[in-house]
Amino acid sequence: MPLPTLEESCERFLTWCAPLLTDEGQAATEAEVAAFRGPGGPGPELHAALSAYDASEGVHSWLDTFWPYRYLGRRDRIALNANFFFLFEDAEAAQVPRAAGLVAAALDHKRRLDEDLVPPATQRGVPQSMVQSAYLFSTTRIPGAEQDTVRAPWSEAWPGPSDARHIVVLHRGHLVRMDVLGPDGVPHDLADLEAGLRHVMRTATAPEPFPVGHLTTLARAEWASARTSLQALDPGNAEALEDIETALFCLCLEDVAPDGTKAACDELLHGDRGNRWFDKAVSLVVFADGRAGINVEHCELDGTTVLGFVDALLESPAEERARASGARSQGLPAVRPLDFTLDAALRARVTEAAASFAEHGAATATATVAFDDFGSAAAKALGVSPDAFVQCAYQLAHQRAKGHLGATYESIATRQYRYGRTEAMRVVTPQMQAFVSAMEDPGADAETRRAAFHAAAAAHVTRARQCQTGQAPEQHLWELELIQRRRGGPQPALFRSPGWLTMRADHLSTSSAPSTHIQYFGFGSTSPQCIGVAYVLLPDRFHVYLSTPRPVAAAMETFADALREAVAQLRALLTPS
Repeated sequence: MPLPTLEESCERFLTWCAPLLTDEGQAATEAEVAAFRGPGGPGPELHAALSAYDASEGVHSWLDTFWPYRYLGRRDRIALNANFFFLFEDAEAAQVPRAAGLVAAALDHKRRLDEDLVPPATQRGVPQSMVQSAYLFSTTRIPGAEQDTVRAPWSEAWPGPSDARHIVVLHRGHLVRMDVLGPDGVPHDLADLEAGLRHVMRTATAPEPFPVGHLTTLARAEWASARTSLQALDPGNAEALEDIETALFCLCLEDVAPDGTKAACDELLHGDRGNRWFDKAVSLVVFADGRAGINVEHCELDGTTVLGFVDALLESPAEERARASGARSQGLPAVRPLDFTLDAALRARVTEAAASFAEHGAATATATVAFDDFGSAAAKALGVSPDAFVQCAYQLAHQRAKGHLGATYESIATRQYRYGRTEAMRVVTPQMQAFVSAMEDPGADAETRRAAFHAAAAAHVTRARQCQTGQAPEQHLWELELIQRRRGGPQPALFRSPGWLTMRADHLSTSSAPSTHIQYFGFGSTSPQCIGVAYVLLPDRFHVYLSTPRPVAAAMETFADALREAVAQLRALLTPS
């Protein structure tokens, strides 16, 4: 991953934040940037330290320290706040056969990964880093008092692929270990898996009164404390945690059939009956009516990697995947309940965690917006980048919903680089600002508006390409601040400037997940005023899941209506008469 120069990042930062600032705010920010980068300022020394780190033996990227801090250093809850979900396409299958089919497909994908049979993902013909695939199985985030850690195979502590033979099935708050591979490592066939899942459901008829999964919804230090208490109270608790943390993945069997698509999305984002272990990298969720999806812990997995996994799960019939894996009938899989011993204090913690997370979920407003007559093919037919089209529509809708533009984040994948993940793109350019102004100016004619749109779209594409090649300022400057923080030095004033604070106070947080195998993608918002915008943009459809804190719910609903209007208006504007 190329490391920008300090001068490049400072200049880009000033350019990026300018459209969001007043003249006074821009002048103040320029002064702080000059002090930061100039002689005697902290910038050159911090950048020199980062350059030296980047050149060190064993360092894959100058972001090697940044990513663990960004994800594992967060101290609030990860459930809803950080984990993300995909709602799969519907299938003509009941709950247990659907769940067994997903398990069988996942086992075959693990076999192919372990045997190095999965070809690299490509983007426009360029191979992408596959490092994150190592974290799809038997990976668990472990809470810490100050920073979390990750327990995973392909590590010094666990060399090579996972040798676990079990998954953890959750049903009505119960946690059950179920072996899905026989003693010789051969998968159970579909009939065996179905029999095992039916057995789990028969034995977990009554809801668990104190589901320990609720504890994974706590803020990280609180959960770390509770986990320590669990381990100290009874050796059986430590054994149960061991089974959960080493399991290949979690399978959550829900006893509800959500009322509609939005309800299914909400359940995938923050199911609140204790039937989740949010620290697990991968949790497959299957509802009572057979609809299914996935909840993902984000610290080692980005959306593009999980999309590849989901495509692998769903692109072939389950029977075909089971045959390919060598699955055979071995009888009823070994099933063992994972029972926790709880004292009064831990039972109270579980109850309090359940109530707190239910309140947090209720304080989150969501909405879905579906365009089933518009997609990337229609945008391309208009001669426009599909992503630029929808980002222009988002800005126009935000202006109409809130009366102003605001900082907008878009995730840009950088997996063409070694250990590449994502880059932070800021969408509001001067051209985007001019486009929105032209659309809102009743005196502007169609030609003026079209010209403004094409200028904004071109600027968007240019900036996205810069981000794809590492030419972006935010993560670079943020890591310089973190170096100073790790040294115990004072925070440079640049990071209290109007430009830094305004650019990073998201009003829209956007990310896309294009796959024909999913209906919706979603995540929580990133700030009190933020609307999270997760979108699936395919050739024939465009689906959006919105989330925001309840106080901003009215603005989100207005944004949804304005987005429908903006897409229609832009299509009409760009369609040749």
